[in-house]
Amino acid sequence: MPEANPAGVVYGVIMIGALLAAESGLHDDYPETVASAVIALGVYWLARSYASVLGRRLSHQEHLTGGALARALAHDWSVVRGASIPLLTLLVAWVAGATQTTAVNAAVWAAVVSLIAFELLAGLRSRATPRELALEGGVGMAMGLAILALKSLAH
Repeated sequence: MPEANPAGVVYGVIMIGALLAAESGLHDDYPETVASAVIALGVYWLARSYASVLGRRLSHQEHLTGGALARALAHDWSVVRGASIPLLTLLVAWVAGATQTTAVNAAVWAAVVSLIAFELLAGLRSRATPRELALEGGVGMAMGLAILALKSLAH
């Protein structure tokens, strides 16, 4: 997991996983599905960066600068990196000839597995006890189940 902004990576995985889960079946073809996900990713990345800069300006009575905006965009690029996990899964499935439904399911599952793996990685890095690791894996699984529940409810 990238050290610079791991929270952004996790956010990107959750965001694209949830988006694909909610939208699965809404688009007729791969290009529409991929375009929708990429556009949403861009909006979320920009929104996260913009909110950070504006929030800081409101709290500290600062002026908007190009440098502050550029730093926020660079910091939040981790959202794009995290979202790339399910997006790359979707693209690989497309290239491999999978049906769109199968590819979206694979991308959603890639997000779910990533969240569990990130939780376990965080636990291992913190030298968690087996009990703590079980809790951390359970939290990752709960987030994954929330994404899968969204997919179920959307259909």
